[in-house]
Amino acid sequence: MALVEGNNGVSGGAVSFSEEQEALVLKSWAIMKKDSANIGLRFFLKIFEVAPSASQMFSFLRNSDVPLEKNPKLKTHAMSVFVMTCEAAAQLRKAGKVTVRDTTLKRLGATHFKYGVGDAHFEVTRFALLETIKEAVPADMWSPAMKSAWSEAYNQLVAAIKQEMKPAE
Repeated sequence: MALVEGNNGVSGGAVSFSEEQEALVLKSWAIMKKDSANIGLRFFLKIFEVAPSASQMFSFLRNSDVPLEKNPKLKTHAMSVFVMTCEAAAQLRKAGKVTVRDTTLKRLGATHFKYGVGDAHFEVTRFALLETIKEAVPADMWSPAMKSAWSEAYNQLVAAIKQEMKPAE
C-alpha cells in the first residue's frame, strides 16, 4: 500500500499524535468497529440533520424517494467513510502520517473539489463525527481528551484530503 507522504498540514513532516490520544482512539474504535455499518449511517444522518442541503451533494441521494435511513447506497457509502476515517485515526501515531492509499486520497481530493466541498462542510462533518462517537461509546468512556484525540485525527485526514483537492487528472 502506498502511503501518503508529506506533512499533512503539520510542520516538520511528522504528525503529532500522542500515545494517550492513540490509546483513546484505539479503545473507542475497538468498541465501535463491531457496529460500524450502523454507526456510519448514524454519522451521515447526523450530517444531514445539521446540514440538510448536504444530501444534495450526493448523486445517489438526489431525486431519491427512499428515506435516508433506508437508502442502501447511503448505508454502503457511510460505512466505508466511517471505517476509513477510524482506521486512519487508529494508525496515525504508529505511521506518523495519514495512512490512506495515495490513489484513494487523490480520488477523495478530486471528488471533494468537484462537488465544492469547503471548510464549512468539513466543520459540519467533524461535529457530526464527534457527536456520533460520543453517542456510540459508553458514557463513562467519552471525555474531553477523547474528543480532542478524535478531532486531531480528523483534522489530519482533512488536511491530507485538502492537499489533493484539485481537478481530477
